[in-house]
Amino acid sequence: MEITAETLSKNTKEYQIYDIRGEVDRLYGIIPGSFAATEESILSCPPEDKSRPIVIVCARGQISLDIAEKLCGMGHAAYSLRGGYAAWLREEVKKQSTEDEAYALRKKVEESIQKKFHSALMSPFTKALKDYELVKDGDRVAVCMSGGKDSMLMAMLFHELMRYSTVKFEVEYLVMDPGYNEANRKILEDNAKNLGIPIKIFETRIFESVYKVEKSPCYLCARMRRGYLYSFAKELGCNKIALGHHYDDVIETILMGMLYGAQIQTMMPKLHSTNFEGMELIRPMYFIREDDIKAWRDYNGLHFLQCACKFTDTCTTCNNGQNHSKRQETKELIRELKKSNPDVEKCLFRALGNVHLDTMIGYKTGGVRHSFLEDYDK
Repeated sequence: MEITAETLSKNTKEYQIYDIRGEVDRLYGIIPGSFAATEESILSCPPEDKSRPIVIVCARGQISLDIAEKLCGMGHAAYSLRGGYAAWLREEVKKQSTEDEAYALRKKVEESIQKKFHSALMSPFTKALKDYELVKDGDRVAVCMSGGKDSMLMAMLFHELMRYSTVKFEVEYLVMDPGYNEANRKILEDNAKNLGIPIKIFETRIFESVYKVEKSPCYLCARMRRGYLYSFAKELGCNKIALGHHYDDVIETILMGMLYGAQIQTMMPKLHSTNFEGMELIRPMYFIREDDIKAWRDYNGLHFLQCACKFTDTCTTCNNGQNHSKRQETKELIRELKKSNPDVEKCLFRALGNVHLDTMIGYKTGGVRHSFLEDYDK
């Protein structure tokens, strides 16, 4: 009734693979040759081809097992992928971890940044550093890595930049383990090793602290993570922490603030820390598009963590509309707007640098609210 990732990876073409994870999860990676499906669609209209067994894939291998059992009861040869896509991810990273494979992978990734993806990744990276004065002589930057595609790319870009930068600065590659399970931590460690990134890991118990929080656990988790990163970076002698937010994150944050927070604000390219004196937060991937990050990931056959917290350690997120986040709704809204205006993202981005305060009913600065009436009769 179950098939292992190791067995499946030997020849995926021997099976009909159906991925029942939601659209958001599939954007982070899929099994080559798999088809997107839902539990309802696969059970109401199973494949007619009975010459190849069916493999059902979910996030962690729990929901898929029930579907495979039902398909078997309908006369089909069906399996559930044991451990789900997470197991497949671990298997693929493990295959890249032999000495020869890791060396070849590292060279391919480095060359892709230098040549094929230079204009899409390295150029906007260095442009943000220059335009916003993110890194200066004498800086010691903590490159904060979560194990996802964005922060791993950021680490590779810094790694490449260090070879020829005329600005004299130092870098620490920092990983905070908020309570990953053993398998997820291994994926992160293996990816860093395969790509030649010398990470430093420190452990916290953040996942345990926020697991039972009912209201906004993700927000609390992010705030706690930020505090720990500042603290550990400062212990290492760093004066800046670098986060992997990209252009799309900036655009989505603008819209989310307006539509769900009733405010106009943006994700700044750099900020002074309010709680850690002398520390700054920088976002050097400010001009990099998410589609270009995905293209780089897929071109190099890389496999990264999506979300490895306790809330996604089960299959409760498989095709679950209740987990349809506000950010995903915003992504879909932008996608629709682009059909009539392909430059909608560019316009949103530029709008925040072109604010006419004279036409604002009210605004806040320094925590103080102001009204247009204050100067209306002057």
